[in-house]
Amino acid sequence: MSTSPSQRPARARNPIGGHVPVAGGLAKTGIPYAEEIGGEAVQVFVANPRGWATPPGNPEQDEAFRAACAAASIPAYVHAPYLINFGSHNQETVEKSVASLRHSLRRGREIGALGVVVHTGSATGGRERAEALAQVREHVRPLLDELTHDDDPWLLLESTAGQGASLCALAEDLGPYFDALDRHPRLGLCLDTCHAFAAGHDLAAPGGTKRLLDELVDVAGEGRLKLIHANDSKDVAGAHKDRHENIGSGHIGAEPFRELFTHPATAGVPLVIETPGGKEGHAADIARLKELRGGE
Repeated sequence: MSTSPSQRPARARNPIGGHVPVAGGLAKTGIPYAEEIGGEAVQVFVANPRGWATPPGNPEQDEAFRAACAAASIPAYVHAPYLINFGSHNQETVEKSVASLRHSLRRGREIGALGVVVHTGSATGGRERAEALAQVREHVRPLLDELTHDDDPWLLLESTAGQGASLCALAEDLGPYFDALDRHPRLGLCLDTCHAFAAGHDLAAPGGTKRLLDELVDVAGEGRLKLIHANDSKDVAGAHKDRHENIGSGHIGAEPFRELFTHPATAGVPLVIETPGGKEGHAADIARLKELRGGE
């Protein structure tokens, strides 16, 4: 990733990359992995995705990671831990969610990430959706107000496949969530194609991808879509199962991903895969998406 400006290729309309492992160091492990799979964008964890720990990070690795991404014009993103749920009836979970998301946002800034992806959560304990959204407002709005630096990342909401009492599954669910957070200027969207498909948006149907993207713009506003998790689905539309499949091998199929590259709402938006198959599978999926993107 030490390409000089004169050698660097023009950035594609939609950079394509993957979620990369970072055990051993953000730069030491993550950057070589991204290179090997042909990634033009990267997503990382900055903490255990299934835990509450908030590790400080390694300044040398942070700087090396920032420099490598800047040198190759590679946009970077952080995925916050999966345990975060601001709609939980458990106060300890909510308090830990605040600390965890604050940590991800701070670490995102330290490594030069453009956005931090967080799942929108669910209303647990039998509570009403309105009560859960009020809790989201109480605890997430202050975190957004802490994003005062020019290089702070966006907070990117990722809806779920619709399991249980999910607060956001269909695109229409995002409207009340955005309203609860006053449509903050640092609030954006991460679209996961598998989640949307599983929630009931049939991307494989004629015009299905366009309808979803049109609805996202209507609900959230123009310019809010900042990242796409490009994942095929092992299950049928509306199954409410979050099981990712390799591009073109699932029930979504390849063509809807081709359509993603032409919609006005996706202009400049990177795609990151979270698909099975390890390094070989990731390299193949990125190559397939580049083929579908065209113009190479």
